[in-house]
Amino acid sequence: MKDFLQRLMQSRYVSLLEEEVARLRAENRALTNSLLGTAGFPPVDYPEAPKLQQLPRPRKRSWHQIQAWRERAAAAEPDLNFDEKSDTRANGLK
Repeated sequence: MKDFLQRLMQSRYVSLLEEEVARLRAENRALTNSLLGTAGFPPVDYPEAPKLQQLPRPRKRSWHQIQAWRERAAAAEPDLNFDEKSDTRANGLK
């Protein structure tokens, strides 16, 4: 019940914020065009605000896939091959 009420309040809050953003964008367009008109420039046509899209749900990867990616990345970078590493250090000290 608590989760339901929390989600309900969050969705209302988010919708209120989205409405406020839309109102402020319209107000900014009106003020900008008013200032441009005062300065003698023609009004600017603003593109329509992009429609909100649902984000795709991230796919969960299996440990087998993650291990395969790590092995492929390690094979692609020969600098990280520790089997062939010499005894000299990067800073020149032994």
